[in-house]
Amino acid sequence: MPAPSAATALPAHPDGLPVPRRYWAIAAIALAITMSVLDSTIVNVALPTIARDLKVTAAASIWVINAYQLAILLVLLPFASLGEIVGYRRVSQAGLAVFTLASIGCAFAPGLLALSGARVIQGIGAAGIMSVNGALVRHTYPTRYLGRAVGINALVVAAAAAIGPTIAAGVLAVAQWRWLFGINVPLGAAAFAIALYALPDSERVSRRLNLLGAALYAATMGLVLSGLQTLAHRTAAWLALAQLGGGGLLAMLLTRHERPRAAPLIPFDLLRARNFSLSVATSVCSFIAQMSALVALPFEIQRLGHSAVETGLLITPWPVALAFAAPLAGRLADRYPAGLLGGLGLLTLAAGLSLLVLYPLDGGASGVLWRMALCGAGFGFFQAPNNRTIMASAPRTRSGAAGGMLAAARLIGQSIGAAAVAILFRAYGESGSNAALLLAAGFALLGAGLSVGRLAGGSGARRARS
Repeated sequence: MPAPSAATALPAHPDGLPVPRRYWAIAAIALAITMSVLDSTIVNVALPTIARDLKVTAAASIWVINAYQLAILLVLLPFASLGEIVGYRRVSQAGLAVFTLASIGCAFAPGLLALSGARVIQGIGAAGIMSVNGALVRHTYPTRYLGRAVGINALVVAAAAAIGPTIAAGVLAVAQWRWLFGINVPLGAAAFAIALYALPDSERVSRRLNLLGAALYAATMGLVLSGLQTLAHRTAAWLALAQLGGGGLLAMLLTRHERPRAAPLIPFDLLRARNFSLSVATSVCSFIAQMSALVALPFEIQRLGHSAVETGLLITPWPVALAFAAPLAGRLADRYPAGLLGGLGLLTLAAGLSLLVLYPLDGGASGVLWRMALCGAGFGFFQAPNNRTIMASAPRTRSGAAGGMLAAARLIGQSIGAAAVAILFRAYGESGSNAALLLAAGFALLGAGLSVGRLAGGSGARRARS
């Protein structure tokens, strides 16, 4: 038998890790991704407190959120490519270390500038975790259990995003806002220690990191996202259009630079496959719908006459239903086409959102509760099969690119959704929350159509399960 080439080293476990190391590995992966996703939402509730403590305006305090999100998106795909070169384990471990150390900087930041800078570094660390998360899951579980593993991972990500405000409220009830970052230190140390023992090795490819492509990608994402933020927050329209136009021009240059490459930073080699590209497009639509709804719902529920405390309780059925639906959908994804499961899930989400749009002002709380549960169940039923398809559609040596694209689709969709809600509030005032729910329902319906489109052709169902 010939020896393996220098370009690619054989993995220690070609089809997942043995038990019990597999369980330790998934625990380390889940803990790291929980921390990185939580820090996207856990600070929202504390912004007024942070603004008062640091003596800045409410508008300026939003940079505590934006700095983190922007840093993640700017380096996410370059880190995914780096994972294929040096190993997913190394990128994840380095990201976790940077994230944990930056959390100390956030906890002790003396002012807004220092806090925002620490959040940028923390976001870079989070990008290291997120960029290879899907690839590590794929290398941890055997192929026959991939749907189950992706279902667990999808549940962890969605639950972390949903319970962030609740955890923040609990921490703020007994401690200063700085502890929102301080709690990352013991959790990060524990995750790092477990990961040292448990995380799987992976194939490595012999190529250099595409630095020019990484710079073009970061500049493109920076201009597009800043343009959306400028448009959403009542700033000069000409500046927003200039930023978006510049981002579009750089996107064309990035495409011309990346398309001829064998392993491009933007995975055009994977996107040429219809099943992969439709799955990514479905994911973007679904997360636009999810974020639009989750941003608008507190305003809409309070517009219906409920208090802030009642609002939190009324939103709870969404993550609870998702927690039940995601693992079930993950198991079914190993047996049934993702196009069908995802289409049914997003149709259910669209139905739940439409029913919330039409909910009467004099309606009772019980009607809101079951509609929320319908939305959560629909989203949970979609996410795991779709994520499984994205990961399974790529060769193992391109797991990093597939996992990076999966995370990028989520973050891009959420960024667009949040900006769209701000624009609708600017246009329609208080009724903007109702318009945002209608927009969310429309994107969920579009995502359902894209998902079902994967079934077209004789081998569509088979590819969707692969």
